[in-house]
Amino acid sequence: MTAPVFLVEPAALDGSPSTVTLTGPEGRHAVSVRRLTPGEAIVLTDGGGRGAYGVVAAVSGKDVLDVEVRETRVEPEPAVRITVVQALPKGDRGELAVETMTEAGVDAVVPWAAARCVTQWRGDRGAKALAKWRSTAREAAKQARRLRFPSVADLMTTRQVAGLLAGAEFAGVLHEEGSAALASAALPESGSVVLVVGPEGGVSAEEIATLAATAYRLGPTVLRTSTAGVAAASVLLARTGRWS
Repeated sequence: MTAPVFLVEPAALDGSPSTVTLTGPEGRHAVSVRRLTPGEAIVLTDGGGRGAYGVVAAVSGKDVLDVEVRETRVEPEPAVRITVVQALPKGDRGELAVETMTEAGVDAVVPWAAARCVTQWRGDRGAKALAKWRSTAREAAKQARRLRFPSVADLMTTRQVAGLLAGAEFAGVLHEEGSAALASAALPESGSVVLVVGPEGGVSAEEIATLAATAYRLGPTVLRTSTAGVAAASVLLARTGRWS
């Protein structure tokens, strides 16, 4: 079984540290929840691509753990960066979408206030929902043993998403009536790939026009908005060599 991953402040991994002390919520999780003991393998990351691999050297109290670092690694930025624009699903299916896309390897998630979204993020409720998406991405990244965590952007409008698509090397919108198959689309060897996943009610004709991107279909079945993103990301990750 691979070693558990814990998040530390970037400064903790500056240089080539021989020891790092894990404290706070991450330290408490390691000591009181995971109950790690001296000699067990552990990985520390700043979530930005740097990782320290080592063993637990000592445990103090309920939330302090010293790590003896035996190796440091830097995971480079991927040549092809995959962003999924996710329309807001109902209930907790948004967290499900973020969790599974993070586990698959998506680099960024953008919440989208599509016209047909039943869920609306406004005021404190919107702030709490966004915080939950970001927390979900962080915890899923640790569970997936990632060194580079995905970003979760602020909520975007359709026009903002259109601007994001305009700057990408590849841009597409998942649509059940798309004339092109995502599995055979021409993909770049480097740069930004941005894919839009619509709400349960679908992407409107007006939104398709505003987004000005090719509509792609995944296959013969219609997926829910909370699962379409991870399915599409899996296609892209395999075809761009990220899973090779």
